[in-house]
Amino acid sequence: MAGTLIYAEVQKGEIKKGSFEVTSKAKELGGDVAVCLIGTGVEGLASQLAKYGADKIYVVDGPEYENYVTEAYVQAFKQVADTVNPTVILASATAQGKDFVPAVAARLGVGAISDCVDLKKEGDKIVAKRPVYAGKAYVMTEAVADPQVIAVRPNSFAVKEVAGAGAVEKAAVSLDASKIKAVVKSIEVAQTDEPDQTEAEIIVSGGRGMKGPENFKMLEDLAKLFGPTATTGASRAAVDAGWREHSYQVGQTGKTVSPNLYIACGISGAIQHLAGMGTSKVIVAINKDPEAPIFQKADYGVVDDLFNVVPALISEIQKVKG
Repeated sequence: MAGTLIYAEVQKGEIKKGSFEVTSKAKELGGDVAVCLIGTGVEGLASQLAKYGADKIYVVDGPEYENYVTEAYVQAFKQVADTVNPTVILASATAQGKDFVPAVAARLGVGAISDCVDLKKEGDKIVAKRPVYAGKAYVMTEAVADPQVIAVRPNSFAVKEVAGAGAVEKAAVSLDASKIKAVVKSIEVAQTDEPDQTEAEIIVSGGRGMKGPENFKMLEDLAKLFGPTATTGASRAAVDAGWREHSYQVGQTGKTVSPNLYIACGISGAIQHLAGMGTSKVIVAINKDPEAPIFQKADYGVVDDLFNVVPALISEIQKVKG
């Protein structure tokens, strides 16, 4: 079976949204779409992938896959890939995906194209669009050897329900334990109701202009008004000042995000920050400095004190929502 093979990432017992995105995109590009689902107790999740275009789901389920370990997951995935013999391998460029994709490519003896924001089919090849020079330009990249291994930035594609055949097969794989040099005993995740920044549809971020950690509460209040797909973020300046944890940092040394809406409050727009959010669909900047670089990137700009604008924005949204 040629076609596309997708790595479906599971976290907290659920398939990550980015995996659904690349699955539905693969169906749109055409050809057979297979998915490899690895984890513990994940067989029951397989049917979800059929709704987004998966024709066949290979399930690798066992206690040894409870936590992500690069070597174990790569071994299992390669055995599935050897069975499928795909021309394209896709995965979401999450933190885990950025570790997994190059390891798989190296094991298969091919290159990897990372952090892509669009895919187009030209003949039997996939042409991938990816940002370079901190988001100032884009390059169109094509792999020279099959399988073409590509990691796609989360939120680059809409999740579309396109039914696939959805056949489920439990893959028979064997691990070479001698090659597994580390074991993950547990994973501690911060307890929060907010979605991960890389998968959020709306992000309200604060920078040095927030003046202190206590003022991020109003950004949280604003994000909550947008619903469960919204979250908050922060610039490096705010994180370095100790106002927010590093997990909130957006930018070159933080998370790279592509939400539908990015609201930058009191963020000047250093190139390192723009590199992390420049592919947002709509950018709104609120800053009292009219010369702030963020306005060059913004779709909409408000030159005013954020402590005037954000409370007014919260008030108006509350009125609309009743």
